[in-house]
Amino acid sequence: MVKSVLKNIFLSSIYQNAGKTSISLGLYKILRERKIKTAFMKPIGQQYVHVGDLDIDKDSYLIAEVFHTRKKFQEMSPVTIGRGYTEKYIFSPHKERLEATILQAFDSLKRGKEAFIIEGTGHAGVGSVIDCSNADVAKLLGAKAIIISEGGIGKSIDEIVLNKALFDLKGVEVIGVIVNKVMPEKYEKVERALRQGLFNKGINLLGVIPLDPLLSTPTVEQVKIALNLKLLCGDQGTGRRVKHTIVGAMEPHNMIHYLKEGTLVLTSGDRVDNILLAVSSHLARESQGFHVSGIILTGGLQPTPQIVDLLKKSQIPILITDDDTYTIAGRIEHLTCKIQKSDKDKITEVTTLVKKHVDVDALLASF
Repeated sequence: MVKSVLKNIFLSSIYQNAGKTSISLGLYKILRERKIKTAFMKPIGQQYVHVGDLDIDKDSYLIAEVFHTRKKFQEMSPVTIGRGYTEKYIFSPHKERLEATILQAFDSLKRGKEAFIIEGTGHAGVGSVIDCSNADVAKLLGAKAIIISEGGIGKSIDEIVLNKALFDLKGVEVIGVIVNKVMPEKYEKVERALRQGLFNKGINLLGVIPLDPLLSTPTVEQVKIALNLKLLCGDQGTGRRVKHTIVGAMEPHNMIHYLKEGTLVLTSGDRVDNILLAVSSHLARESQGFHVSGIILTGGLQPTPQIVDLLKKSQIPILITDDDTYTIAGRIEHLTCKIQKSDKDKITEVTTLVKKHVDVDALLASF
């Protein structure tokens, strides 16, 4: 009997937050649906959570929780790099020990598997400072690489070629590129130019995924945690998605035009007029499926007890902070919200996107 070849896929990207974890989730689910026994690992993690006595990379934790592989937590996240690790390594290198730890975990996870998804950290060169760049790790594990880029033409191709050069240098085959988060109105133009431009460079385009607003939409609870806000009331509604954010500094007759489904209202705690407008708009249209996602009261100010009672009855999540309105608005604007295990809608959506826009058959045929 001929032994099947392990489909060993290393996902790299041209920079952080390009969508490696989303694509890992989608690919993992698709391969399992095809009855392909699949394992996942993030060899080197920089952001981690504490699970008992273990420090587990956040992405490995997510995959393990979603696909119920918690028993393999440690193997899925063999090396985590905390604050100060890099500097200590520079003065006391231990490349062989790191490689042995990664290989041991890999060998344990791959038993009985037909496919292996390995998620890198950032671009091809990340990790070079500890002698374990993404290209080094892909080579160590005998994987073939996929480079993930965000939408664009010239800059994306330039950076893809640069990243591929390091994989080439290490003897790692790049089987293709997935371009993520392309603006829908530019999709056809970008896809056509990328396919030809990468073909000219001898690089295969495996897929182009359009930008999906849902995937960057946090829940009220996620905003609360990320910004360290306090919940005044409305805890039953904190799972609502924040689709829009407005600063309630204008007069109510102007603000009403900006209240849409899923709006998070930021307003000083003493702007009773705008607070009441948000509540009344929510209550008046709730039967039609309209929801104000939440209200953040800023400046450390709270309304009177009578207004607070009304807020509680509305069941709108009300968050409070000592920071001013524009500071909070700026922090929300720059908030990066990674997929959480509770984001079942996002997990379903990324799987749908990968199925529709990535040539999984071509990917698998590369092995």
